[in-house]
Amino acid sequence: MVKIETGRDILTLINVFTVAPEKREALVALLIEATEQTMRHLPGFISANIHKSYDGRRVVNYAQWRSRDDFDAMLKNPKAIPHMKRAAELAQFDPILCEVSYVDQA
Repeated sequence: MVKIETGRDILTLINVFTVAPEKREALVALLIEATEQTMRHLPGFISANIHKSYDGRRVVNYAQWRSRDDFDAMLKNPKAIPHMKRAAELAQFDPILCEVSYVDQA
């Protein structure tokens, strides 16, 4: 189980994909496939959480990596690159690298 909390020295990726509604499910399937087949096996991977908007036009990947170096290595990994290229063919995306600043959980 992944717990989102402050004070951890990890990198959080929030990647917002803008996608045509008819391509949304293909993008979601691709992101799940990429996570299960590749990303989870790379050094530093912690978690990935895929969300789809109710309006059908956006998909969000909330992922965590142990460090910026691990994330940067993933971007250059020959096993990860084809997944990223396929995602770029389906949607535009805006990756944001973050640190957790506040969490309120019931």
